[in-house]
Amino acid sequence: MPLPIAPTGVELTVKKVLADEKNKRHFENLGIIAGASLTVLSQVGGSVIIKLHDGRLALDKGLAMKILV
Repeated sequence: MPLPIAPTGVELTVKKVLADEKNKRHFENLGIIAGASLTVLSQVGGSVIIKLHDGRLALDKGLAMKILV
């Protein structure tokens, strides 16, 4: 399921990233790759806030739709 549809507060595993090469590299640099664990903390406006490793990231909802968990 796309990341913005995933439940909040549950640890999830990234299954696939559906993005062009530029965005895929950007996700890889952030550590968002297949097999990575993350948690959706909240959705505020057009952003999805996630916990990844020891940090938090805010992703645009359009980009977050490209992350399947």
